Amino acid sequence: MKALAHDATALYDVPGPRTEHRHRMYGVLSTLIVLGLLAWIFYLLFDTDQFTYTKWMPFEYKGIQELLLRGLGNTLKAFAIAAALSLVLGTVLAVGRLSDHRPVRWLATLVVEFFRAMPVLVMIFFIFVALKVQPLPALVAGLTLYNGSVLAEVFRSGVNAVERGQGEAAFALGMRKTQVMTHVLVPQAVRAMLPAIISQLVVALKDTSLGYLITYEEFLHAGKLIASNLDYDLPFIPVVMVISPIYIGMCMLLSWFAQWVSKRQRRNPKVEAVEVAPAEPGTLLPGVQ
Repeated sequence: MKALAHDATALYDVPGPRTEHRHRMYGVLSTLIVLGLLAWIFYLLFDTDQFTYTKWMPFEYKGIQELLLRGLGNTLKAFAIAAALSLVLGTVLAVGRLSDHRPVRWLATLVVEFFRAMPVLVMIFFIFVALKVQPLPALVAGLTLYNGSVLAEVFRSGVNAVERGQGEAAFALGMRKTQVMTHVLVPQAVRAMLPAIISQLVVALKDTSLGYLITYEEFLHAGKLIASNLDYDLPFIPVVMVISPIYIGMCMLLSWFAQWVSKRQRRNPKVEAVEVAPAEPGTLLPGVQ
């Protein structure tokens, strides 16, 4: 009885033997359904001859491997530049939106809302075709304008999410707005903003694949060249099976990095507890015995 009372919680009761058996059956049934779905997919792949040697033969050649590595390097290059510029642009626009000067705030709001509503592909094509910019700068510019505008809203929302009393207390101490932002509000908002920032960077990483539409030789462009090769019986599915896990792995790596940073912040808080000496009997007021 004591064990049951100890295990019980205020939110739910401890499941009994029948409930545990039912949950176990649900788990087994779900596993069988997933395995059946995977088996059906593999059957279709084998039935359509997607695992034949001819379609997988291109990946044995050094030239094909170098093409994929060069495309992957170009993808990471475009992402690194776009991510850095997006963070900078998002910070500038967020500062503008939080400004006390109405014209600055209106201008920043107009820029943010315009580029957030504009499709990324349209911006990339406009910069590439109308402005006659090279593929890499055009891709980076389009990604920066869109993701920077979204990150500006993330930064603004994160700062506004901090308890209002924090800023008021800092102002009461005589701190300027810049000091309040840099030393009080932003450090507290970083933890709340970090998951949204990483999610938007993942979007930027995936959107680098739009570069193949403007002839930028990124990872997807390299895969397209291989998949459309008639000499290897159009190995479209093998190319997808090679490229997709790499994209997924890069996105998971970003998510892992975000979790690592978040744990590190929790383990190393800027404000640490200070031990207070125990109270001792003594004189409370001058002249009082």
